[in-house]
Amino acid sequence: MEGFVLKSEYFDPSATLGCGQVFRFRPFREGYLAFAEDKACYVFCDGADTHVVSEDAAYFQNYFDVSRDYGEIVRAAKRCGVPALAAAAEKGKGIRILRQNTEEALLWFIVSQNNRIPRIKSIIERICTALGEERSFMGERYFAYPGAAKLAEKGADFYEALGAGYRGAYITKTAEAVAEGGLAPLYALRGGQLRKKLTEFAGVGPKVADCAALFGFADTGAFPVDTWIEKVYREDFGGKSRNREDIAAYFSEKFGEYGGFFQQYLFYYKRG
Repeated sequence: MEGFVLKSEYFDPSATLGCGQVFRFRPFREGYLAFAEDKACYVFCDGADTHVVSEDAAYFQNYFDVSRDYGEIVRAAKRCGVPALAAAAEKGKGIRILRQNTEEALLWFIVSQNNRIPRIKSIIERICTALGEERSFMGERYFAYPGAAKLAEKGADFYEALGAGYRGAYITKTAEAVAEGGLAPLYALRGGQLRKKLTEFAGVGPKVADCAALFGFADTGAFPVDTWIEKVYREDFGGKSRNREDIAAYFSEKFGEYGGFFQQYLFYYKRG
């Protein structure tokens, strides 16, 4: 077993895992078990330190974005001169943007559309249990992400029976496209170009595209907009538009490469 330690000030596992960017985790002992691809880790706080224990520490060092200076991101938020953003950054400074597998992020965010987090987690867990390879970590059983090729073998009815509803057809179609190499041309893209290409996949609208871009492609300028971010836009930035694409463009232009980080702070802050 391997591990590493980060300061809790800039790595709060509860805030990081619970702010809507990832769905495969569960409480365990003093912290959480988190699952990514076919791997697992145990993450917990002990005073001023956050510990990550895994059989593949290097993978999770990348996953938890260890090399990035989150203190500078928080300071940048406070330099913007927006009181709500400064307060949000202070409250949410323990949030890290997870560097997730691109296809896994894309497919799970398709499941997330018009859905609540507990239900999203339940559907994804049922899919992994049905199709993923069984694994064990620290005496706990879990199931690996099956991969796009495996997901593509099943039709819409299969996913509908697992609770995905109308999203079942989208999972099948997008998994087929991904399994055929559909993501390869996207890795070099950023911003509007990446977003446009992502929306060509079945079931991927602007919000899912922005989530996949930020959490799967590490495009930190992406700014997903949901009900909470709409409230931020109107209440704290004086915005008037009701169009979510316009709101996303406003924040992306305003905050540039920090946009995705600030989005997480503001979402966490406004949601309470």
